[in-house]
Amino acid sequence: MTPQDRRTVASLCAERAGLRVDPEKEYLIENRLGPVARREGFGSIPDLLQAARDRGDERLAWAVVEAMSPAETGFFRDPQRVELVIAQAFTDLARRRDGDTLRIWVAACGGGQEIYSAAMLLDEQAPAGVTIDLCASDLSDRRLEKARSGVYSQFEVQRGLPARRLVRHFEKQDDSFVVAQRLRQMVRWRRVNLLEDLSPLGRFDLVFCRNVLGGMLESARTRVLGNLEKVLTPDGYLVLGLGDSAGDLAALPGQPGIYRAQAGRRAA
Repeated sequence: MTPQDRRTVASLCAERAGLRVDPEKEYLIENRLGPVARREGFGSIPDLLQAARDRGDERLAWAVVEAMSPAETGFFRDPQRVELVIAQAFTDLARRRDGDTLRIWVAACGGGQEIYSAAMLLDEQAPAGVTIDLCASDLSDRRLEKARSGVYSQFEVQRGLPARRLVRHFEKQDDSFVVAQRLRQMVRWRRVNLLEDLSPLGRFDLVFCRNVLGGMLESARTRVLGNLEKVLTPDGYLVLGLGDSAGDLAALPGQPGIYRAQAGRRAA
């Protein structure tokens, strides 16, 4: 790839999704886009980029952006923190809602491990009589397709998934493991670009958006944080990655990365 090719990748990612891509990281770009070029029938990455750029092919442009977007995920990342926030949020919000549906959204869900981790916890711990609406989204249609299937390899389930939960919540299928149907049926899936207007999604009591903001340009991070705040209920919780910047939001005392909606400040 030429320097211009790499700059094209960085520009596509910045313009469409606010992603920060270093055009000097040639190996990373080649590693991510090589499979895309082969899948789309191109002989090389430059041929793919030329088609996306010169033809104005939006489908190919988005294929490039989706491939470059963060995809790292796993079951029960930071398990103590996740279990803490779910337990605290449900104790608090279930009391406040008095029987109303509690809505949870996992943004940038990748291959689905994080939303299924939440579904497992809720299956095990949610108080009786509480109605739960679980939503998951990602920028990539291909990752959403994998997440919907609920099929994971031996390597994937070994990353963070305790054996007792593997036995309880999965079924063996040849050399893979499939999330139990009761959990798959709990989740609604949607392709979402976090830079866009999120209001059609409605309001959520608990939003997870972990390890996403750090891969964005500063202007995009500010915009996404504002968008996420707008879809939180007035007493909702926002969970970011430990390394993510949250602008002027203040974490809950002793709970880094966990934030509470501030209705008064937002309304102002």
